Amino acid sequence: MELRDYLRILHKNWILLLVLLIAGLAGGAGYAFLQTPKYEASTQLYVSVRTEGAATGDLVQGTNFARQMVTSYVDVIPTSLVLDPVIEELELDTTAGQLARQVSASTPLNTVLIDIAVTDEDPELAAAIADATAASFAQAVQTTLEKPQAVDAVSPVQITITQPATVPAAPTSPNVPLLIALGALLGLAAGVALAVLRTVLDTRIHTLHDIEALTDKPLLGGIAFDPEAPKRPLIVHADPRSPRAESFRTLRTNLQFLDVEDGPRSFVVSSAGPGEGKSTTTANLAIALAETGARVALLDGDLRLPRVADYMGLEGGVGITDVLIGRVQLTDALQKWGANQLFVLTSGPVPPNPSELLGSAAMDQLLAALTEHFDYVLIDAPPLLLVTDAAVLSKKTRGVILAAASGKTKKQDLSGAVRTLDTAGGNLLGVVVTMLPTKGPDSYGYGSYTYGSTHHHEQAPVELTRAQTKERRARRRAAEKTTAGQNA
Repeated sequence: MELRDYLRILHKNWILLLVLLIAGLAGGAGYAFLQTPKYEASTQLYVSVRTEGAATGDLVQGTNFARQMVTSYVDVIPTSLVLDPVIEELELDTTAGQLARQVSASTPLNTVLIDIAVTDEDPELAAAIADATAASFAQAVQTTLEKPQAVDAVSPVQITITQPATVPAAPTSPNVPLLIALGALLGLAAGVALAVLRTVLDTRIHTLHDIEALTDKPLLGGIAFDPEAPKRPLIVHADPRSPRAESFRTLRTNLQFLDVEDGPRSFVVSSAGPGEGKSTTTANLAIALAETGARVALLDGDLRLPRVADYMGLEGGVGITDVLIGRVQLTDALQKWGANQLFVLTSGPVPPNPSELLGSAAMDQLLAALTEHFDYVLIDAPPLLLVTDAAVLSKKTRGVILAAASGKTKKQDLSGAVRTLDTAGGNLLGVVVTMLPTKGPDSYGYGSYTYGSTHHHEQAPVELTRAQTKERRARRRAAEKTTAGQNA
């Protein structure tokens, strides 16, 4: 993943990060509050060798001897030889092994100094133990460790207390700021780890990179998410000034730029699975195309679960199935919708063999008649992964526009739909991302499609050349003659 992908993850999961950060702060503060304060008192000893009246060389030799011995003395201090007298003197209710965990000794490099530090919950007792340990150690060195052989002789090693212990005024632990900072760091690290894990385990489509990783086909548009979409599916007609309606016009423009080759302008709109917005996309795209003055035919090719008639508010009892079996003429089944040149052909009665009907020669004749008299033919087809209807229709049209719902369509499902089209020999024209968030990190990849202007500027009708105008008039006259002949 790139840096911007990690930034998107952090932006998307900022609530989780904030919650765990606060939890870490609270945990660190709580842990610090539950800890018993401990105080540390320290004392310092100076180790020297008695060299009264000695020459300079003897002094140097004695100093070197002291330096060598202090490293061993440091290990002697936390032993029972030194600590047992301390326990007896201070009448402590502990053992030498337990007291040794409170006592630490160290020596600075290349010195003859020994630092003794004692930690205890009682600051006065900590100072008393430090002083008693220093005194006990000095006694042990002079009477036991470095005891002279001659009677009444003085030990050659002398221990001097250079800095007696003082009662500490403030506890050394717990370090409240450090524990709080550590808790916050752990909470933030856990939040980042969970956010990355959620993203890795999330197989749904969210960003433009997800689409690009699955197919090299262009992104034709992004349809903004609208929680009121079930109540007003035809947003281009119901609220033409809304950003969502504008996104359908952007899709219309991209489709017009995409369709630059000669041939029938018939398109299938499908999706990988159900509930991804293909039917509303088809209906709104048809309305947007009709706004330009083009003659548009909208077909409900979902013969299993039709939706177009309900969305458009039309009677769906007569439709494609009646035309394909020859029960009704095409001109009688087409229903005009709105003030523009938009005609709708509903699905009609649900047949027992939808795939066979859609793949029949009668369907070829139906599409040929529609593409001859209409500028655009849009077919709302069933999901590709559920049935073969959309794959069958894809070979009879210019190509397929695949709808994928942001935050809902799984990557493996979209890949499966693309493979299904390739296997069937269909042409995937591009992908339309539906249910796109208007805010948040997942919206930035499609920001050019979900721009926030709420003012709709009517697009001027497409200007046609004289040849195109004559061609359209000829088509309309031919359609009128056909209709008149059938009625006769």
